[in-house]
Amino acid sequence: MNRANRGSLPALVFLFALLVLWQLGAMKVDAAYILPTPVQILGRLWELRGPLFTVHLPATMAVTGLGLAISLALGLGLAAAMDWSPLVRRCLYPVVVASQTIPTTAIAPLFVLWFGYGVWSKVLVSVLMTFFPITITVYDGLRSARTEMTELLETYGATKWEVFCKVKVPCALPSFFSAVKMAVPISIIGAAIGEWLGAQSGLGYFSRRMMTQLDGAGVFAPIVLLSAVAMAVTGLVGLAERRIVKWRGES
Repeated sequence: MNRANRGSLPALVFLFALLVLWQLGAMKVDAAYILPTPVQILGRLWELRGPLFTVHLPATMAVTGLGLAISLALGLGLAAAMDWSPLVRRCLYPVVVASQTIPTTAIAPLFVLWFGYGVWSKVLVSVLMTFFPITITVYDGLRSARTEMTELLETYGATKWEVFCKVKVPCALPSFFSAVKMAVPISIIGAAIGEWLGAQSGLGYFSRRMMTQLDGAGVFAPIVLLSAVAMAVTGLVGLAERRIVKWRGES
C-alpha cells in the first residue's frame, strides 16, 4: 500500500463508521420522509439519475463554473490591488469584510427580483459567498513574501512589478490553491442556495421540490451528488497543486 492510500485509510474507515451509524439510526427512526437511510438515498439517486444527471446537474455546474470564474477574477484582482497599494487596501479591506455580513438567504430573493429566474441571480449568490476567501487567502499569501528577498531585488534595481512577479506570485501560489480548494465547495453551496430560493432547474431546486413531496431520500439524493462533485473537483485542484507547486511537500 502506497503512502497516499495509507493516508486516506483513516478517513475511509471513519466515513464508513458514520454511514453505518446513520443506517442504524435511520432504521431505528423508521421514517424515511424525515431521515432516510444511506441505502435508500443511493437507491433514489439511481432512480432519479435521468433528470439529475441530464438536466439539474448541468444547470448547477453552469452556475458554479460562472460563479467560480468571476470570483477568481474578482478575488485575485482585489488581492493584488490591496497588496500593491496601502491606500487601496485601507479602502477595500473593510468593504470586502463587510460584504460577508450580508445574510445570503436575505439577499438572494432580491437577486431573483432584479435578474429573474435566469442564471445570473444564482451566479451572484455564488460570487457573494466565494470571492471573500479567495481575496483574503491570496492577499495573505502575497504579504507572506520574505521582506529580505524583496529588498534584495530592489537593491539590484528590480521594479515593483518585477518584485511582484518574481517573489510575491510564487510565494502566493500555495495560498492560491488553498483558496481554490475552499472556493469550489462554497461556490457549489452558493449555487444550490440560489436555486433553492428561486430557480426553474438545478440540484437545489430539485431538492426543494422533493421536500414539498415529503420525499426524504429525494431531498438527500441531489445533496449527495453535490458533495461527490465538490470532492472530485477539489481533488483535481489538489492534483494540479502537487504538479505545479513542486517545492511544497505533501502533508
